[in-house]
Amino acid sequence: MELTLTTRDLLAALDRLAPFALAESWDNVGLMVGAPDHAIGGILVGLDPTESLLDEALHLGADTIITHHPLLFKPAKTIRTDQPLGRTLAKALRHDINIIACHTNLDVIAQGVSDILAQRLGLADCQPVETTSAADHDLGFGRIGTLNPSLAGTHLLAKLCQILHCPILLVAGPVPAVVSRVAVCGGSGSELAEKALALGAQVYVSAEIKHSTARWAEMAGLCLIDAGHFATENLITNAFAHRVAETLTTAGQHVPVHATTTLQPPFTVHCQAGGCRILPEIIQPSPIEAGH
Repeated sequence: MELTLTTRDLLAALDRLAPFALAESWDNVGLMVGAPDHAIGGILVGLDPTESLLDEALHLGADTIITHHPLLFKPAKTIRTDQPLGRTLAKALRHDINIIACHTNLDVIAQGVSDILAQRLGLADCQPVETTSAADHDLGFGRIGTLNPSLAGTHLLAKLCQILHCPILLVAGPVPAVVSRVAVCGGSGSELAEKALALGAQVYVSAEIKHSTARWAEMAGLCLIDAGHFATENLITNAFAHRVAETLTTAGQHVPVHATTTLQPPFTVHCQAGGCRILPEIIQPSPIEAGH
């Protein structure tokens, strides 16, 4: 007998996969919009709670959205439906769509944001770059691990471009001739750079790197790569959708779970002719199939 899946059931399943208690105290996770007793007919997983993601959910017939970034982060003093937040809330309420966030709780867990990035890069024997007060020694922000076999530094950059579908990388500090020890942190991870170096990283991959941190990396001899917030986190979308679907199926709740195919990064790349510096030996990576 197939069981009805309610929002409460889904929240309990998500809490088993990425416990909400692991979220940072400043974060906002869990049910953003919706009702616990709502019967769920379909789920869409995406990185950002945008209006376009709501439109995709409506097109798919999904009445529940799970995002990494919270729709409601700071308390809203007003809800103006002529503004982006108000329009998104109004559309979700009008169409009875649940919105759930798994943010820093999805960052720190095994098989979370940084773990998936590390796996796709081929890192083994990974450990967190920074554990938190809410986590044990196996959980925390960022991951550092070993490449086996080692890669030429320029080949690692090319591999990053390929797996992240990223046309450019911002690189500070020296690119090592050969790389065996790499640290990563999906999303904004500038503050972990010094810890990554202290743990033996030759290369640290993250996003939203501060100017002062990039200058420090130059002097410290760390190759620091800013690959963009969206690109370094978006790998989690397919991976987490798959885990959610697997968990629900095991529980006898066969609800369609989709990973977004329409959500794009907010930035595009403008490169004025002749103004781009291309590191030698980096070739244009071939496209890879979505979900691989």
